[in-house]
Amino acid sequence: MSEVRITHIGGPTALIEVGGWRLLTDPTFDPPGSRYAFGWGTGARKVAGPAVSLDDIGPVDAVLLSHDGHADNLDTAGRALLPRVETVVTTRAAARRLGGRTIGLAPWGSTTLTARGRPALTITATPARHGPPLSRPLVGPAVGFALRREVTPPGAAAVWFTGDTVMYRGLREVAERLRVDVAVVHLGAVRFRSTGPLRFTLDAAEAADLALLARPRVVVPVHYEGWSHFRQDRAGDERRFDAAGLADRVRWLELGTPTDVGLPVGS
Repeated sequence: MSEVRITHIGGPTALIEVGGWRLLTDPTFDPPGSRYAFGWGTGARKVAGPAVSLDDIGPVDAVLLSHDGHADNLDTAGRALLPRVETVVTTRAAARRLGGRTIGLAPWGSTTLTARGRPALTITATPARHGPPLSRPLVGPAVGFALRREVTPPGAAAVWFTGDTVMYRGLREVAERLRVDVAVVHLGAVRFRSTGPLRFTLDAAEAADLALLARPRVVVPVHYEGWSHFRQDRAGDERRFDAAGLADRVRWLELGTPTDVGLPVGS
């Protein structure tokens, strides 16, 4: 039986291995030092490089791209990787821009990967809102992803990647509709000087609330280090998770180290 194995490469980028499939989330492989503009006076500097280089990552069956508009989720090297990957799954808007073999999904839309000798893997886009109310025209659409080894039964346990999002009713809907085994949660409490107190990703308090709603067996934090626009770090996040009684569920992965985190998806 195959385990769920995750290698946290840095920022939002992780390699997920399940059932013989190798999937890469939000590829960011540029070296540190560059500054990237995100639009509307926002931007960030990359302060840490990937823990695993593209040359060492090995074959990738699919890229799960939460959105294509911000370099902390798709930087220059990550963008150059996409044409070399058989399948890229992302938002419908990003698929129109990227073209090629890219599959665009609206929230709750699904696609299934199939190959001889491997169990079929269903990828379902989940709702995400990458900022405060009414921010979508500025930041664009984003999605998360749920992975299940079987289309049926619908209640099969899933690996869920939240993508860049704040807490809102769409995430509560995911918690209601999915039985989550492993939740890979984007943190960082992203803010910018030009937008004041507005946040564009989950803070630790929201992430703890989400974990209590979705009740995953394992919570894997990502997207909390490596960039200058993160406003919370691991130490503060750990204190909040501990206060919420989640210390035994949260797995902080050592960057670059493949780690078994779960039972077979859909088992």
